[in-house]
Amino acid sequence: MHLWQDFRFGARQLRLNPAFTAVAVLSLALGIGANTAIFELVNAVRLRSLPVAKPWELVTLDFAKNSQRSGNFSTRSSRFTWVQWKEMQARQQAFSGMLAWSARRFNLASGGEVRWAEGLFVSGDYFSVLGAQPAIGRLLSGADDQPGCTAPAAVISYGFWQRQYAGDPEALGRKVTLEGRAFPIIGVTSPSFFGVEVGNRYDVAIPLCADAMMSDDGKGRAASTRSWWIAAMGRLKPGWTLERAQAHFLALSPGLMAATLPESYRPDSAKRYLANKLELTSGAMGVSGLRREYEQPLWLLLATTGLVLLIACANLANLLLARASVREREIAVRQAIGASRGRLIAQLMAESLLLASLGTILGAFLARLLSSGLVAFLSASDSGMMLGLGLDWRVLGFTAAVAAGTCLLFGLAPALRATRTSPASAMRAGGRGLTTGHERFTLRRGLVVAQVALSLVLLVGALLFVGSLQKLMAVDPGFRMAGLVELDVGFERANYPKEQRGLVHRELLEKLSAVPGIASASEVRIMPLSGNGWNESVWAEGSSEKHRSSNFNAIGAGYFRTVGTTLIAGRDFNDHDTPDSPHVAIVNQSFARRYFGGANPLGRAFLVEGNAGQPDRRYEVVGLVGNTKYYDLRDDFDTIAYFPQSQDKVQDDGATFVLRTASSLGEVTRGAKAAIAGVNPTMDVEFTVLTDRLKDSVVRDRLMATLAGAFGLLAGVLATVGIYGVIAYMVARRRNEIGIRIALGASRFGVAGLVLREAVVLLVCGLAIGAGLALWAGRAAASLLFGLKPNDPAVLAGAMLLLAAVALGASYGPAHRAARLEPMEALREE
Repeated sequence: MHLWQDFRFGARQLRLNPAFTAVAVLSLALGIGANTAIFELVNAVRLRSLPVAKPWELVTLDFAKNSQRSGNFSTRSSRFTWVQWKEMQARQQAFSGMLAWSARRFNLASGGEVRWAEGLFVSGDYFSVLGAQPAIGRLLSGADDQPGCTAPAAVISYGFWQRQYAGDPEALGRKVTLEGRAFPIIGVTSPSFFGVEVGNRYDVAIPLCADAMMSDDGKGRAASTRSWWIAAMGRLKPGWTLERAQAHFLALSPGLMAATLPESYRPDSAKRYLANKLELTSGAMGVSGLRREYEQPLWLLLATTGLVLLIACANLANLLLARASVREREIAVRQAIGASRGRLIAQLMAESLLLASLGTILGAFLARLLSSGLVAFLSASDSGMMLGLGLDWRVLGFTAAVAAGTCLLFGLAPALRATRTSPASAMRAGGRGLTTGHERFTLRRGLVVAQVALSLVLLVGALLFVGSLQKLMAVDPGFRMAGLVELDVGFERANYPKEQRGLVHRELLEKLSAVPGIASASEVRIMPLSGNGWNESVWAEGSSEKHRSSNFNAIGAGYFRTVGTTLIAGRDFNDHDTPDSPHVAIVNQSFARRYFGGANPLGRAFLVEGNAGQPDRRYEVVGLVGNTKYYDLRDDFDTIAYFPQSQDKVQDDGATFVLRTASSLGEVTRGAKAAIAGVNPTMDVEFTVLTDRLKDSVVRDRLMATLAGAFGLLAGVLATVGIYGVIAYMVARRRNEIGIRIALGASRFGVAGLVLREAVVLLVCGLAIGAGLALWAGRAAASLLFGLKPNDPAVLAGAMLLLAAVALGASYGPAHRAARLEPMEALREE
């Protein structure tokens, strides 16, 4: 009964003070919403188990760190070769079942611009080992994944079924076209099933044996002992632990390595390969590249939002202390007529609980908007990213704990403080002057100092991440990004014989070069900043220092002119560079410095390590170009050797062109599509604007800069409001004293200085504490910064000056009012 009355009275008090209620609820909602949204992402990426049967029994297999592997790594699933997968299945005794998968995008279109589906090659036991159940139809089994399968079936995800077939049950039996090949649909997985890769969705799953029919040579990657394309997991047998299974696979490693040693490895490479060890980790939470990239930033953002919430709580505690001071006479009257201190505290806490509840409800709504926005922010246009952000017990429990802690933080101290004043003291002169005592005002000062300190930490973080992003975007990649377009052309459906592909490549390049709006065009195997790479062991001719790796690329004539990279010396590739002519290369400055000691590399030669039983390949350097970035902008300028694609005896069944545009993108894409269709209308076409790729490559940096900047701004505003509130409250409580000072001859400037001195003391204390905290906390962000150190003195000084300027500006208003106070007006109130 008392509790209901307390809540009704508290609701009435909040309704009578709408401005205070709005500020309090909004501050709490922003703090709680931000915390909940970030925690939802942390939960989805790091804490939540896979939605499969008994996920704690799953184990992920991989090689230990620093393992020596070389070959073709063609997918994010590149952990094992086919031979290794089959040997592990045959030799292991720890698992009741094993599963394997390999990620690949499939083109759904039958010609023209590509339309991608996120695909998986899966072993026959993939679904059964995971305990997945179909929504309709059946799932793949061991019978569907047999060597030489000629008519493999497909399983589609629930989301793909809804998007592509509108949830029509008649989709079973239809055929989905992948890379021009038809696969009958035999089943749809349940809505919650997304595979084992957290952060990546799948649309279509086909058996591993289908890789052969999807390949250019009809054999697939299973035929190569150097093709790394499979990832694997196992389900522990009853009675087996992860530690026991790890010991078992360590014992299996030497024999497994010996049985799968590629014949093409030379003795030194073979020695390193044979020393590799298998490593097992828990697979309960799946595998995730997203987790590796964003786990640290998300934990850091969660700590940041926690600081924002602490600042909001300190601000609200200050507001409630001021309200409690105003209500001291009311509370004193209640105590005088018999109300117990516990009863009054319960009533004030009920009001705080109402604020916390309203803030939590609004915060939960804001959390859904923010978390959905964050997922959209993190998702590149073609990433296939998928995160389940539905509320579960962890998120609900976290939100409830934050709400309860918030209520205690900003509600309990003011309630205890308000009920400590004796009724007789509070009744004298309406309690004026009581709250000006040192003890009463110390708590409020302490809260403001804490706000300033925590705000400085967040502001320093914001400036660091914003500055880091600016420095990253200002990096010169070694070529002119603006106006560059990547054009990927696939002509697998045309079934050109291998000996004709070179002619098709040249014809496509000629047609594209003639398209209006394309200033220049060239061919390239690996686009810079794409994340893809190619490297092998290289050494200068005559040097005894081997096994130093260098990055490679294969390009067409005119590539450097098209991308805007400077040709410093020598010549570009030309028509004389044919498969039968001596092998040549163009190297960058870093290559010349590392392998030729910085001397002029023209006319010098280097060798690339060949396979076992084959000679090393010799290349003569005919050109020197400027340094360019290779994998991404954060990399240092590494060594790169460029080879002419015209010297490849067998061209790929597809081509990548780089275009320098001189008109609108729409005009260029229309013209390029028409030119390619004129060669063969069955060719697949995909365009990528290089500036868009650059934006996608710095998503993590933009996320940190955006959120850290927003939270730093919010913290600064809250701290400024806190300082303003304390100074304004001090002026209001000392009106009579200020009036007497002015009446006795104190100057207006001196009175303003008296008020500002209080703000300066609080500010200096907060900045001193905050500077130490910022230097300590900055170490956690060191690995995420580019071009800045976490203890950068300019950033720290800038943050301190900015916060000081804003805080002193907020204090000027109360100081100005105090200086303009009329003595008689203040004294009349006494």
